[in-house]
Amino acid sequence: MKANSRPAIRLVILLGVVSLFADVTYEGARSITGPFLALLGANAVIVGFVSGFGELIGYCIRLISGYFADRTGRYWGIAIFGYAVNLIAVPLLALAGSWQMAAFLIVAERLGKGVRTPVRDVMLSHAASEMGRGWGFALHEAMDQVGAMLGPLIVAGILYFQGTYRAGFAILLVPAIFAICLLTVAALLYPRPRGLESSAPQNRTEGLSKTYWIYLAAMTMIAAGYADFPLIAFHFQKSETVPGEWIPVFYAVAMGVDAIAALIFGRFFDRKGFAVLIGPVVVSLFFAPLVMFGGFWMSLAGMILWGTGMGAQESVMRAAVAGMVPPDKRGTAYGLFNTGYGVFWFLGSVLMGYLYDRSLLWMVGFSMLSQSASVPFLLLVRKKTESGPGIRRSR
Repeated sequence: MKANSRPAIRLVILLGVVSLFADVTYEGARSITGPFLALLGANAVIVGFVSGFGELIGYCIRLISGYFADRTGRYWGIAIFGYAVNLIAVPLLALAGSWQMAAFLIVAERLGKGVRTPVRDVMLSHAASEMGRGWGFALHEAMDQVGAMLGPLIVAGILYFQGTYRAGFAILLVPAIFAICLLTVAALLYPRPRGLESSAPQNRTEGLSKTYWIYLAAMTMIAAGYADFPLIAFHFQKSETVPGEWIPVFYAVAMGVDAIAALIFGRFFDRKGFAVLIGPVVVSLFFAPLVMFGGFWMSLAGMILWGTGMGAQESVMRAAVAGMVPPDKRGTAYGLFNTGYGVFWFLGSVLMGYLYDRSLLWMVGFSMLSQSASVPFLLLVRKKTESGPGIRRSR
């Protein structure tokens, strides 16, 4: 084992524990923001706009955050600030008296996540190189999704025992404090994450590769057609196909599937390469008709497929970026990657909210068409990476 392997692996695990508590906080909140906005008087278009606009702002700020991190090297300062904004906004939702105030806090939470995500991914890419980036990102995602599963279950428990949405938001202050404290400890223990990647390639480029841009195009198509959970939860409540107290449970199931799928795809990514990314896209195509047209059990099956796709998007699809760019451009590459993804997530969310109010068939058709359009681009990237120096292996 290399001299810096143990510290690198420990940092991956520590960042995973931070994400676990962070996800308990904001994923617990996200499991009920759709119904909470509806309770405050919002309609489907507003729910779609708020969730999509929050993602848009959060993803757009990643471009600035990633570029600034590359220029300054202040990874930990940016990360701590982002996590603080991201997490403190959640318990403040308990005080929101209108859908406008709730919308502001929901957007603020996404903004904070946007600030800290690129720098976290860069630090993770350095540390995970010692264990295989596919597995490293997958392990982080699995721990992340344990929190994402626990958060909605905690909220579901509060609702089951006759609690309110506000009580659910308030209790999430506890894991938020734990996450911020652990992140501070990580910053003190590992002040220079880049030094953990002993085998980092030294080549530099003037710009990002053509393969990277094709890959980004594929990801934006997936993002545009991937319905955000607040809109799905809004549908469950409006159609009464899923009882209100079961909505967070469905989300928790999806997060559990996300964790398992991430581990499986991550291991295969390190062994088989880019071809692994195409399968989950094809599988997750069918979540939309199941959750929008199905009853209780069909909707549950749809959420399992939704979680499978998210597991791939949040693990190996992020890991692949690190192999397409040199270390000195990773902050910018991750920032740009997430910004493009977020812009099209926003546009898709608004359009699907609009279509939902008019025709479920059109909404489902758009979701499936947009995701399937990414497959030819992914096949092209696979061809390029197999025929030339595309994705660099991490070990």
